[in-house]
Amino acid sequence: MNKTIAIIINTTWNIYNFRSGLIQALQKEGYNVIAISPKDEYAKKLEEIGCKHFHIDIDNKGANPIKDMKLVLDYYKLFKQNNIDLVLGYTIKPNIYGSFASKLANIPIITNISGLGTVFLNDNFSSKVAKLLYKLALKIPKKVFFQNRDDLELFVKLNLVNKNKTRIIPGSGIDTNKFFPTSINKKDGKTKFLLIARLIKDKGVFEYIEAAKIIKEKFPNTEFAILGSFYLQNPTALTKEELKKWEEKQIIKYLGVSDNVKDIISQYDCIVLPSYREGLSRVLLEAASMAKPIITTNVPGCRDVVEDGVNGFLCEVKNSKSLAGAIEKFLTLSDKKRELMGQKGRKKVINEFDEKVVINIYLEEIKKIFNL
Repeated sequence: MNKTIAIIINTTWNIYNFRSGLIQALQKEGYNVIAISPKDEYAKKLEEIGCKHFHIDIDNKGANPIKDMKLVLDYYKLFKQNNIDLVLGYTIKPNIYGSFASKLANIPIITNISGLGTVFLNDNFSSKVAKLLYKLALKIPKKVFFQNRDDLELFVKLNLVNKNKTRIIPGSGIDTNKFFPTSINKKDGKTKFLLIARLIKDKGVFEYIEAAKIIKEKFPNTEFAILGSFYLQNPTALTKEELKKWEEKQIIKYLGVSDNVKDIISQYDCIVLPSYREGLSRVLLEAASMAKPIITTNVPGCRDVVEDGVNGFLCEVKNSKSLAGAIEKFLTLSDKKRELMGQKGRKKVINEFDEKVVINIYLEEIKKIFNL
């Protein structure tokens, strides 16, 4: 076959952590797979699984048109130099500028809209420019994957994409053999809650802290932890000083960042994500796969993972009292009911969100493009 497929994303970490299963499945089918992204320590790990890595500069947060034009040309050169037959795009800039480059190089591309980000949560000049660029870029792909129906319908409503070329895909898929249930070694008898997210407003970090304050007054034998990186270039970020203040008051326990999220999830009773909007929350899927009950907001990309009262609880977005109410519901459940909730969550992930489901959709669409 000897067809070469390029995967383009804004970080190499993302490719290695979320697309390794897809890369290996494509290799098994006889495709040569390369990765194009800003180089970091994960480039070496990709090479170890037989995926050649090529560095590209991406200014993820900037809006400099000269840099963005250069990005198009850099993609174009790499596509041509490596005789690429198909591009798989993810994240905003690779999706947009990778599409323009694939058009120039006359190479098909499949894009994956994995969430709308702050671009769609705000309505300002940057947001208008991003929507215009999406509208131009999304005329190019052979297929545009969305991770939830709400995002797809919004893009169609805003006339950014032709509905006929879209398809819903269940995120990047979860390796349910890797994210499996393990029992907690409870030494202190506390009920422990964990939020895993970048420390920004859109993830509901402030609501989580407020809810923790409310709950701790009524249920002192609880713990509220946060795992995730500071994102200080974002104007809505939680600062280190603010977090330290809540730590000192023993409202929050900050765990820093970790490459081994699985082991940390295993130590907690319930995973909480009060996000304002997601593509499809991977954190919630990983937690559910590990049979952890989850509490999240009734918004796109979060409610897709939770059936209220079945494998977790839903709460209102931007509402710390509603979140505290959902946490209290969980606290009043018996151990048996919590366990049952977790089991139902794992069953849901296996049936709907397993990595194999995602890989099969990709293979099917790729075969159509190559007329196989």
